[in-house]
Amino acid sequence: EVQLVESGGGLVQPGGSLRLSCAASGFTFRWYDMRWVRQAPGKGLEWVSTINSGGSRTTYADSVKGRFTISRDNAKNTLYLQMNSLKPEDTAVYYCASVVASSDYRGQGTQVTVSS
Repeated sequence: EVQLVESGGGLVQPGGSLRLSCAASGFTFRWYDMRWVRQAPGKGLEWVSTINSGGSRTTYADSVKGRFTISRDNAKNTLYLQMNSLKPEDTAVYYCASVVASSDYRGQGTQVTVSS
């Protein structure tokens, strides 16, 4: 069974940093591209970033480029999102996700709130 479990969210002041983690199990993590998506209150899902299976290629939404860094540790089956210079508009539930065997999986999410 594919499982994705996010952690690391919380309340942070504008300009602060957080590091999200996503522990993956139930599939061969190193074979699959991974992504982070987020959902702000009252809005739809927004793609944030993608990393390829080997970790050599990353892409970012314009809204987070230069502030967020996606990475992965295939030995630990873990995906990360380092978030710096956080803004109130980054407030959302953050999910890690992947398409595994043609099915799109997403974790339960972790809440990030940016507020003074």
